Amino acid sequence: MARISLRTFMSVLFPPCLLHLVTRMFILDSDMDGQLGVNGNNSLLPRLLEGFLELGSPASFMDGSETKSKTPLKVSLVKAGGMMSLAIDNLGALWIWGNCPHQNSSSGKEVPSQILCGISMATVVKVACGNEHIVALVSAGETHKGDDLICYTWGNNNHGQLGLGDKESRVNPAVVKSFNLESPWAVDEVACGAFHTALLAHKKRPSETLASVCWTFGLGVNGQLGHGTTRSASFPEPVEELPHNVFLTSIDCGLFHTCVVSSAGDVWSWGMEKGLGLCPDASFTGTDAGDAISPLLIKCNGQYGPKFPEPVQIACGAAHTVLVADRGFKLWSWGRGWSGVLGNGKLVDSFTPSIVLWPPLTEDFKEEGLDTVGVDKTNVKKDHEEIIEAEKRLSVTMEEMTLLRSKLSVMGQYASILHSSIFGKPFEEQDIPISLRNFGTFDITKEWEDMLEASDRGKLVRLEMFYRNMLAGVKDKLMKKRIKEIVNECLSSSTKGKSKLEERAFSDTGAQCRQNWAPVSANALVE
Repeated sequence: MARISLRTFMSVLFPPCLLHLVTRMFILDSDMDGQLGVNGNNSLLPRLLEGFLELGSPASFMDGSETKSKTPLKVSLVKAGGMMSLAIDNLGALWIWGNCPHQNSSSGKEVPSQILCGISMATVVKVACGNEHIVALVSAGETHKGDDLICYTWGNNNHGQLGLGDKESRVNPAVVKSFNLESPWAVDEVACGAFHTALLAHKKRPSETLASVCWTFGLGVNGQLGHGTTRSASFPEPVEELPHNVFLTSIDCGLFHTCVVSSAGDVWSWGMEKGLGLCPDASFTGTDAGDAISPLLIKCNGQYGPKFPEPVQIACGAAHTVLVADRGFKLWSWGRGWSGVLGNGKLVDSFTPSIVLWPPLTEDFKEEGLDTVGVDKTNVKKDHEEIIEAEKRLSVTMEEMTLLRSKLSVMGQYASILHSSIFGKPFEEQDIPISLRNFGTFDITKEWEDMLEASDRGKLVRLEMFYRNMLAGVKDKLMKKRIKEIVNECLSSSTKGKSKLEERAFSDTGAQCRQNWAPVSANALVE
């Protein structure tokens, strides 16, 4: 079966101008605070951001020139937060719009405006935003060279999410000292939750092992910082409970949870409701809110597990997570399943990662998407159905295996208890009879004789004591049962005899009464 990558699928859904991020940028949503960048009007359809057309280089804005270069800018990266939107152009300038911090009152929030203060002479490489704060990785010079990125933050800081050591908000970008030019750490990735920040960094100094560290700061009430507590942090702190000597390649944050993925295919999550792996084992009683204050390993179930094959990127929604893996050919999702957001054909929550039903075999996709890669549509549909059926069978098999493991566990516990009672020591693998281990058959008489022959005097004494005690116990039980039966028989016999005497007495009394009342006439009774 030919494989269709995520990029190929996107090329079917979107025109080349969007796929290659050239001169136009389209947005779609509600515009309560100008986050659409279209003069404050709501839009139910994608709208062209005309502010990106025919813009010049950042220098034309710095020198106050009214003349704009006719060379169109390209958008190289876009991000959206709770109530704001961000874009980095091909010249490394950062544009923001919506409910975001502005450097002066004349800066309109309803159209994209350029960030000039502090970072105008540098190149913005990566950016992320939360509800009301922004984090940007900016080059030390005009161009980006190796590990020269500096971490800047600004915006709302009421929970310390800017990582500046205080809770004072900033209108202008400020350098996070832990990741300035002199820092031994070079930041690779940044992500923002509603009120917290997470980033991945590696040592600038070369080492034998290629490893990275996850740092978090800001609101920690749901454990989204992964520090083992629910306290907040205004300075960046490493997530100590993640394994060392692993290379983390992707990170993202939901509203109140954080996820990272390693190059080896391991995924960790922490924060609200067990890091939105949800929490089948959480009690939600007393002090247990079902949150994960330390990283939890999210395992891949089925034929691919326990690691995810060749991970590419992880992304978090408000209360769910999506992972792109298998070089872009597979998607997994887990978390809240409301509105079908998990893409697995269900509307319920998923406690563990489930495969997203992608690519979808809709009519439009079959007509355009499959033709673009030169694949026979009939064969692909058939293969797709076979894969779905195989995955269903695999799911049923996994459930049966889980049930079988449970039964084997109970049987193992029973065998261990019985063995300890007889031989006075825990059951071990070498205690399994050789014939059963090698041939799968078991002659109990022969094995018993062989065991007695091979036993030393101490073991035989223990066996004798065990069977004496067991025999005494059996005799005692038999005696008690026999006494109980005799007592019941006596009581039953006594009850029957008493009933017969009562019946006889009642019969004699009735006869005497009839004899005494016989001469009395009805008229006499009336009188």
